[in-house]
Amino acid sequence: MKKIIYGLIIFGLTIQTYGQIRTEELSEVVISATNYKYLNKTGLENASVSVALLEQKVAGFNIKDADFYVDEYGTYEVSFYIPDGYILASYDGQGNILRTAERFKDVALPKKVIESVARTYPGWTFANDVYLVNYHDAGDVGKITKRYKILLKNGDDRIRVKCDEEGNFL
Repeated sequence: MKKIIYGLIIFGLTIQTYGQIRTEELSEVVISATNYKYLNKTGLENASVSVALLEQKVAGFNIKDADFYVDEYGTYEVSFYIPDGYILASYDGQGNILRTAERFKDVALPKKVIESVARTYPGWTFANDVYLVNYHDAGDVGKITKRYKILLKNGDDRIRVKCDEEGNFL
């Protein structure tokens, strides 16, 4: 009986070692940053988490893998939605972002914007806000505009203000 048990243990160990010797050739992985200009301009470090994640998804979207991709078309309009907002992105045939229009509700405001509004409107509280971004690829560098529309409340009074990312009122 001991010989059978020892034999099964040795047999079990030899099967496991045989499975670890097998080698397999993997295909090469290529990572490309086609839309790095867009990501650099949007400044993900200052954006809220949901905005940053959606902007990364837009930058990483491969138009050539889409079901609607056809070599004959020059541009493609693709919409990306989350509960907080959306991005409408325009791609060329190679998958580069040509322009975007972005709108997000109730995002975390940058510190400069909060300080500027609080300094100009003391006693008012932030009710809600809208974050608007427009990106346009202009050759070597992309042009981007970021704006905030903020609703302030003070009792029953309400006021709407617009400012840029630096806290300058428009």
